[in-house]
Amino acid sequence: MLIDPTACPSGDEKVTLFGLLLETNARLARGLGVELEATCELPLAWFEVLLQLRKSPDGRLKMNQIADAIVHSTGGTTRLIDRLEEAGLVERTLCPSDRRAIHVAITDAGNAKLDDALAVHLAYLDERLAGRLSETERQSLSALLGKLNASV
Repeated sequence: MLIDPTACPSGDEKVTLFGLLLETNARLARGLGVELEATCELPLAWFEVLLQLRKSPDGRLKMNQIADAIVHSTGGTTRLIDRLEEAGLVERTLCPSDRRAIHVAITDAGNAKLDDALAVHLAYLDERLAGRLSETERQSLSALLGKLNASV
């Protein structure tokens, strides 16, 4: 059975662009995950949580904020935080303004582990991103991705 290419626009420029974005993200994330596991024994999802906590103003976030930041389900985030807490990298505390909410805070051990992982991350980015794109290209890419993210 032949498929009419006009009925299924798989060759459309927008479909191709989206595929390239997904493929690039998957390859970069997979490669970074392998590097972090091999060098720091830190899964990529753990790295993402620790980085979000470090970037937060007081080193802590509510569970739903973490889930939103790492684009994870709340149930998956709870299990992820359980494992990070068992490893001593984060701790849970009650939110003083909302007794139903739980804050997750990065620990000293979590900050030390993140420092090690960031060194690996930066070396990986130097090789896979900075080494392949000029500064102007990186600035353009950053602006374009920021524009796409702002509309989501």
